[in-house]
Amino acid sequence: MIIKKSPRWALVVPTSMGIRLTAAQAGQPVQSGTGLVMQATSAESNVASISSYLGLPVKALTAFVKGSPIAAFIKAELRARGIEAEGPEVEQGGPWGYRHQINIADSGFGARGPRVWNDRAGEVGRTLNIKDFDLDRLFASEGVGILHLSGLIAALSPETGQFCLELAHAAHKNGTLVSFDLNHRATFWEGREKELAQIFHEIASQTDILIGNEEDFQLALGLAGPPAGGEGLGAKMDGFKAMIETARAKYPQTQVFSTTLREVLSAGRHLWGAVLWAGDGNSDTASSGQWYQVEPREITVLDRIGGGDGFVGGMLYAILRGWEPEKWIQFGWASGALATTFLTDYAQPADEQQIWSVWKGNARVLR
Repeated sequence: MIIKKSPRWALVVPTSMGIRLTAAQAGQPVQSGTGLVMQATSAESNVASISSYLGLPVKALTAFVKGSPIAAFIKAELRARGIEAEGPEVEQGGPWGYRHQINIADSGFGARGPRVWNDRAGEVGRTLNIKDFDLDRLFASEGVGILHLSGLIAALSPETGQFCLELAHAAHKNGTLVSFDLNHRATFWEGREKELAQIFHEIASQTDILIGNEEDFQLALGLAGPPAGGEGLGAKMDGFKAMIETARAKYPQTQVFSTTLREVLSAGRHLWGAVLWAGDGNSDTASSGQWYQVEPREITVLDRIGGGDGFVGGMLYAILRGWEPEKWIQFGWASGALATTFLTDYAQPADEQQIWSVWKGNARVLR
């Protein structure tokens, strides 16, 4: 894949930042905790963190509540992670006005799975609007390697759907690669199915890298489900490949399709795999490409939240670095596995070597 030469920003992510609250005692559910830990969070900033921690220039396009101490906390957290934020300051409008989303989640332990409670009332990210950003400066003057879009943002509100679509058009026009993680959420789509199906289809039509599981492709893009098959992760891999055969015909410009596969043995033990199809760059031959996969391997999980985002972040980093497709899925798989070893939603890799050690299964002490 061709990355724009010497872009100011390797990766740009539109996002709605919020906070995650967890029990201060690791592994405990929130209702049993005697204190709470707060972290800045969003799926898209989780993706961006792989590149930012590994030294690439990253920008988040977002919105903040003006004067909010939570907004100040989020800004400081993003700076610490090496992510530059750009976006308007929106007046709160009183106690019942705008605020940043709240994600209340525990990590689970043993046979007790994690639980997540989303509180998105009054979410300031729902106001994201293209008029608040200079797209000519961003894409034409400064330059962007990859624009990464998420279905979570595209489905937040009618305004954010149009925001993501216009970003995709501007990126495509200026030679920036567009990545789209479908991230279908039924609660976001309720009562808006026709509207969102059209928006998602238009965004996918501008996409170079398309990410999602079988359900995402069916519910967000209206593709037929895979043929009936057996059970287990191996059958899921085959089902995803069959799904992509259909998706490639509908979106021939897309050069990468990928997903992760997970089987939960307990809260702390998962089987973790991945599948990726990469085209050979010849747009005249839509069927020309190759499959790559990581057979499910057992990983030990401290906190599963953000593992999928870590995979996407690692895969995009590998693409930005110009590596071969085989390394895209390997680095993505290992970045996702690494993310599950942190209590934060996002991985904080020390360097590339740490991620490659995860891939190699080398957990020995490094002195």
